[in-house]
This record gives sequence, C-alpha cells and structure tokens, in this order.
Amino acid sequence: MKRMLLITLCLAGCAEPTAPPPKTTSGSVDDARIIAAAEVEPSSWLTYGQTYKEQRFSTLNQITRDNVSKLGLAWSKPIGGNTERMQGTPLVVDGVMYATNGWSVVYALDAATGEEIWTYDPETDREYVKYSCCGGVVNRGVAVYKGRVYVATYDGRLLAIDAETGQEVWDVDTWHPSALGRFNISGAPRAASGKIFIGNGSSEAGKRRGYVTAYDAATGEIAWRFYLVPGDPSQPFEHPEMEMAAKTWGGEWWKLGGGGTAWNSLVYDEELNSLYIGVGNGAPWPRDIRSPGGGDDLFLTAIVSVDADTGRMNWYYQTVPGDNWDYSAAMDIALGDMVVDGEPRKVLLQAPKNGFFYVIDRTNGELLRAHPYTEHISWATHVDMETGRPVENPEVVFEREPQWIIPANAGAHNWEPMSFDERQGIMYFYYHDYANFYSLDEHFVETGEYIIEEVGLSLGIGYGAYRERLMKESPNERHPTTGFLGAFDPLSGQYRWRVQLDTGFNGGVLATTTGVLFHGEGTGVMTARDSDTGDVLWHYNAKGSFSSSMISYAIDGTQYVATMVSGSLDYATPGTLLVFRLNGDAAQPEPSVRDRTIPEQPPQTASVEELDAGNTLYHAQCAICHRGLGQPSVVASASPDLRRMSAETRDAFEAIVLGGMKSDLGMPAFNEALSVEEVRAIKAFISEKAREARAEQLAEQNTRS
Repeated sequence: MKRMLLITLCLAGCAEPTAPPPKTTSGSVDDARIIAAAEVEPSSWLTYGQTYKEQRFSTLNQITRDNVSKLGLAWSKPIGGNTERMQGTPLVVDGVMYATNGWSVVYALDAATGEEIWTYDPETDREYVKYSCCGGVVNRGVAVYKGRVYVATYDGRLLAIDAETGQEVWDVDTWHPSALGRFNISGAPRAASGKIFIGNGSSEAGKRRGYVTAYDAATGEIAWRFYLVPGDPSQPFEHPEMEMAAKTWGGEWWKLGGGGTAWNSLVYDEELNSLYIGVGNGAPWPRDIRSPGGGDDLFLTAIVSVDADTGRMNWYYQTVPGDNWDYSAAMDIALGDMVVDGEPRKVLLQAPKNGFFYVIDRTNGELLRAHPYTEHISWATHVDMETGRPVENPEVVFEREPQWIIPANAGAHNWEPMSFDERQGIMYFYYHDYANFYSLDEHFVETGEYIIEEVGLSLGIGYGAYRERLMKESPNERHPTTGFLGAFDPLSGQYRWRVQLDTGFNGGVLATTTGVLFHGEGTGVMTARDSDTGDVLWHYNAKGSFSSSMISYAIDGTQYVATMVSGSLDYATPGTLLVFRLNGDAAQPEPSVRDRTIPEQPPQTASVEELDAGNTLYHAQCAICHRGLGQPSVVASASPDLRRMSAETRDAFEAIVLGGMKSDLGMPAFNEALSVEEVRAIKAFISEKAREARAEQLAEQNTRS
C-alpha cells in the first residue's frame, strides 16, 4: 500500500492565474490548453518546458530591470533531504504547484503561500541508488494532464495520481526484460495526444538497453515502445528501425547492453504530431569494446523523431556517430520557427554534450547549423555541413594514447534547461569547460576481455590506481574547469555576451520579456541579470547549490519566480522550494554548516598493493556517489565525503556497505558486488586519502597562524 497524506483540499479557495480557461476539476490540462498557454495564460506553467515547444521564456511583465532589485522571498518549503539533488521543474496549474523531490515524492501546494494541499509518497525502493549514473537521487518533475498528475519514479515506475485528492489511480512498472538490467528514471514524463511518454536511465550500470514507452493516459496500458539500440540479432527485431540500426553495430554488442537510454529530453511537437527523443550515450563508452568493427551504432547520441500515435520513426539525426566519449544528446530540446538563409523553417534547437549547437529542420531532420558554443573542443575539429557529421580530430585518440579530452563526459552543456527568446532568435544557457582523462579499461587492454560491473560503474575506461598512473605519464594537461553564461545566436554561432561564472557547474536559466534573466549558480547564489548585457541586477544567497530549473507564474496579479536549491559541500541545506516576488519578506531557515574537518586516522596497516586495490574498487563502486577522493570536486554534491567519516562510521563500515545498515538513507548494500576483503581495502584507501587531506588542512592552518 502506498502512503498518501491528505492535508487539505484546495477547491474554491484556490487563487486563479491571470487568464485561465474555465476550470472544471483540478489539473484540467489538455493539449489545447498547453498549446495556447504562452499567449492565453502565461501566468501558468503547465508542462515541463512551459509549453510543448519547451522554450522556457516568460512573457509575464511585472518584474522588470527597474524593479527586480526589490525581489524578495515570498515563501520557501523544504521538500527533500540534504542528500537529494533537486533538479525538478515545478508545474503551476490553477493556483496549485506540483513539485517533486529526489525520491519522487509529489507535493501539491498552494502556489501563493506554499501551504500543503496533499502529498503522495510512491515509496521508491532506495536500493535503486546502486543503478544511478552520477551520484545522487534525482527526479525532474511531473506531468499534469486531464485531471491527473503523472510521476516517473527513481525505481522505474510510472504512476497516475488524482490531481484533486492525491489518490493513486494506477502504477505500472516500465521495466521490460529487453532492457536487460533494472534502471532508474530521473526524467519528467511528458503528456500529449492522450499518452504519457517516458524513457529510462542507468546506461552506465551493468547492461542496459534504452527505449521510450508511450502509455495510455487513462489506463496505463502500453500504446507503443520504441527501442533506441538493437538487441540480439538472432531474435526478431521489435520494429523495422532496429533491423536497420543493427547493421551499424559490430561485435556482440547485445551482450554488453549498448546503452542509448533516453534519460531526459522528450519533446512533443503539436504541429507535426511528433515526439523528439534525445538519445543518450553508448555503454560501455569506448566503441572498441562496445562495438568493435561497427559503424555509427544507431541510435546512440542522436535525436530521433517518431510519430506520437504509432511510434514509427520519421527521421533521425546523430550528433556523434559511434559515440566514444559519453557525448549524450539527451539534453533539453527547444522548438521554434526561424528564418534560415532567407527561408522560414520549423526548427529544433539543442546544445548537447559534445560542444556544438545544432539547428535542425524538425520536419525532415535536415541539419541547418552546427556551431561550436565553447572555444575548447579537442575531440573534433568541426561539423561537416555537407555530410552532417563531426570531423574527429585524428590527434585525439585515447585508445592509442590515454589523454585529457575536452569536453568531458559531463559535457560542455548537460541537462540544465536553456531559455529561448524566439523573437530575437537568442538562446540563453550556461555551459562549462571541463576535461576528462580517457583511456581504455585496464583489464581489456591486458586481456582483450571486458568484464561488466553489474553494480556501480561499468564504463569501459580506466579508473583508480591504473588511471592515476596513466595521468602521470600523459603528455597533455587537464584544462581548468570553468563555467560560463551567455546569450547565443544559433544561426551565426556568436554570443551577444558571455560572462564567466564563479564555479564550473551551475543550474538552468529563465529569460523574460522584460529583459531579466534568472539563473541559479552552483555556489548557491541566484542571480537576475540584464538579458541584453549579462550585468547582475540582483542576487540572493540560498546557502546551498543550484543545479535546477527556473519558472515564473502569476496569481491574482502577482508574479512569482520559483526554483529549487540543494545541499552543498558547505551547507547541509535540505532540498527546498524557493519562491520569490517583489517586496517578498519571508526568511529562509538558516542551514547548518557542514564540518569539513578531517578527523585523525588510525595507523595505516594496509600494503601498497591493498591500497591500489582499494583505489580501483572505490572508483568502481563508490565514486559514483561520493566523488573521486583527492580529486578536485567538479559538482557540488551533498553525498558525504568519506574522508570525513567519524570513528563510529568507520567501525560500522562493513555493516553499512555489506549489510545495508543505512539503506533507508539511500546507501544500498553491496554484498553482491564486494567481498569483506574488498570492503576493507576500500576503507584503507579512504583512510589513506583522509590522512593526506588532514595533513594539508593542518599545514594550511599553520600557515594562517
């Protein structure tokens, strides 16, 4: 039985947006309402990207350049723990805000006050953290459609909830054996054409095969399923596109999974009745392991257009044929109309991980532009506009020479939402310059055999002590991690302006018709900037970390701006909704400061060989959440830094890792993946890194004194 807490129903007492259609029941959103939302009711935020075009551009005009300095907190509400990455987009429908935390718990709130209406807990299985890709529990939001709220859970389910009462309507498991291993879902479902669309994640965990499923919105029955990489060719192909795709793969890819998960971007086009799928990376990453002798490995790192009613493919465009670096194309997609080379075009816009910004004709998949949006791309020299293919740099081949490559697997731009001003043809977004050290897997290099890690990371690249040795031998150096925010012209490839940020990893943006651009930074500072110049007009220190989206809505003539803040390395901030308005005078509770002191360590008794083994095991099993110890932190994370664990935690280490002592907090048991000896080697490695860090801390203290 799922838990559902009914607080108080918001019926006639709910404030209405500025100019909504007549309201019949809670959550009465349909296709027509979403299509008309930008012009008819800009005071609402009805779907993940605001409208089906997902431009995330607000035409509300109460907050301007002249008065944004008066912005203040209207209300805040903790809805998540300090170990959850708050990346959801809240929706606002008829005065009710629907938001989720990392564990997929759904909140219905009065959007003007933050008062709870109802809460629904799907009781997500927290053991599924072991299938996560990037060290944190994430849910990016819900869909509201025809009186129901739809949420995809971190343990791979899709649920329909009554929007008025919070009661569960149906609950389906989206996993099918053809996906091979179980998976997480972190993306927000999309609702259109009577269906709910959802993909899956976890391509880095063991064997995974990606697909997108369309469910009947009323019943939860499957309408169609589109696979994104082919399965075992000795078995019947699920649909004709898979037979075609299989011809582009080599080796025995189906035994490794292939990857191709659609973990984020799904965009519905009401004009063409098409669904655009942003497809993720290959698994394992190196094509020499995944698909030896293969070709493009369709449909990895591609944008695929399918008919929303039938699931049959219209066209595809592959940003990185034969993906070799985790250059996912699952980043947010925006739709619009632009005049390109003197001709009106219906376009699709995306800045995927690989560093190039794409303008594609969404009627046929024709590439119109592919400009670099960062100055630092080493893997390719350019995109050939004749063939539509990137031209790989022959000097940057990590299979032959392990090296630093930029962009890294985290991309030059990741999932963080962009904002498109269609009138000016300008896209606002943040990106980062960040490199990764790539090499082939050590065991594969030595034996030609690849061993799949069923739990933790299974990437196919070197890690741990082996990676550290290769880095010392590498002739090239790591590029410093830096973040930028800019106003980009997709047709010319030029920035109107670009500013460097204080940290490499940041959140999404929201541009407005009044020339105010809102952005959440990884430092925990939310800014309002002049969208013409990038100059800061206002800021708010939330004492946490932003990696979330921004929305704006209005109730009773008052405009609000909303976002979510997570905990950070410095602050144990609970996952919190923050809502601002002019002259807001609420106060955010002061978060507790994390103690970053490294405790004194017990004497080291492990051998060099045991420490090397612990290093490799840690980075295979633990770094997915706890980061690489001793390496610069590239993502503000709330997962505990294990160098700072207490003596009590150290004494209980085996019980935690093998026995699941803290599984209720999202730390699953690894008893099927690790032995007692391996866990002790990991603990010894952590202790050694803690000893090094403590010595550095003491040296810094002595210098200051």
